[in-house]
Amino acid sequence: MRLLAFMAIAAGAASAAQAQLPAASPVLSPEETLLVVSGEGQSRRVPDVALFSAGVVTQGKTGGEALSANAARMDEVVKALKRAGIADRDIQTSALSLQPQYSNPEQEAQMQARLTRQPYVPPAQPQAPRIIGYEARNNVQVRVRKLGAMGSIIDTLVSAGANQVDGPSFTLDDSKAALDEARVEAVKEARSRAELYARAAGLRISRILSISEGGGYYPPQPVMVTGRFAGPAAPPPPPSPVAPGEVTLGTTVSVQFALRP
Repeated sequence: MRLLAFMAIAAGAASAAQAQLPAASPVLSPEETLLVVSGEGQSRRVPDVALFSAGVVTQGKTGGEALSANAARMDEVVKALKRAGIADRDIQTSALSLQPQYSNPEQEAQMQARLTRQPYVPPAQPQAPRIIGYEARNNVQVRVRKLGAMGSIIDTLVSAGANQVDGPSFTLDDSKAALDEARVEAVKEARSRAELYARAAGLRISRILSISEGGGYYPPQPVMVTGRFAGPAAPPPPPSPVAPGEVTLGTTVSVQFALRP
């Protein structure tokens, strides 16, 4: 048993030591010089998917009252989305909260004094804030695959009771081909930059030692529709056309080259 315990401890120590070892450096011949350069590639596409969030904010004297009112209105919003052709898989709850609402006695007294044009006299014993109601919020993330219907979908949501709409942002449903295009461009740029450095140093590229890739990205898209609505909704204006523009996907690579005379 002691022997087994010793072997286990020794194996664990060896594993820990190996985990702490630095990555092996590339092996170069005596006449070779190491060059490390980076390259960036981008690919632009017309997006085919729009993302936005829609939600309902309700108040009530009790938490149950606020939640009940919110659930009823949110049910109508989700039904409206489905009637507009949004599939179940493209509707996802993104936020659900219930928060107490507090009074501010001092601020209320100051406002009352201002309205009555009376001097405000701070009370000897300030009153502590108290709960005067609750606010419930429920938001869903929506994926729209028919971009031409975006404006009418938002109008439908507002009519159904949504009083908080944010978005849209645009993306691609399948980004693999665009990212592969960006990867090819990134490697070409790294190779071109390495050849430039090699010529300037009077050397040439003999081989590639390693290639590592950074992540792809979606640059932030400007928000086109956002707002909160309270009270009776006015008749909606004609739906505005949605201009998706382009999205840019990109990647970076770091390449190690061996140079020789």
